[in-house]
Amino acid sequence: MSEFAFYMNVLRALEAVGAHYMVVGAFGASAYGLSRATHDADIIVDLDSAACEALAAHFPPPRYYADPQQMRDSIRLGIMFNIIDGSLGVKADLVPLSREPTYRQAFQQRVRCTVVDAQGEEFEIWCARPEDIILGKLMAWQQGRSAKHPADIAVVLSFVLGGFSADPFDVDYVTAQTTQIGTEALALWLELLGRTQRRVPGEAPRF
Repeated sequence: MSEFAFYMNVLRALEAVGAHYMVVGAFGASAYGLSRATHDADIIVDLDSAACEALAAHFPPPRYYADPQQMRDSIRLGIMFNIIDGSLGVKADLVPLSREPTYRQAFQQRVRCTVVDAQGEEFEIWCARPEDIILGKLMAWQQGRSAKHPADIAVVLSFVLGGFSADPFDVDYVTAQTTQIGTEALALWLELLGRTQRRVPGEAPRF
């Protein structure tokens, strides 16, 4: 099994148990044109006790580590927990919604996106809207100044403003929310937005 296949298995398991979740970060941005390889999957979850038990059952030991009691404790305490594939040495990070209250609105607005698994089969997952993917990356940039975040935002913007998204993109929503992040994040957002809007309408995103 590859790293990508493991992430797909985690998403399929979340779907199978009817979990409330949302994919964010670079992995979520892959639904909106980003093709940069990422070494982890960030997933916001809102799980009850039964969902923790059912999810853990999909990843039995000794190969996997997915402790339902740890999941419940992490959700109660508002701390991140992992599902780990010991054979591959990879993990999926699951973040309780209670730890990230700023994602609550995004969670309520999450949408269904189609992804393709390692076998080439399509299935649907819950993903943050592109607006909220961008806001998450602006928050991450404000905290750490990593150059990967502006680059990722530019690709997502090219995708949605180039007409490749099924739904309209709400520029005003992103701008309004970015004012709450900080003046530097707002300046970055306006620069990236202006640069993308000056491109030829409908131009295919370049990766």
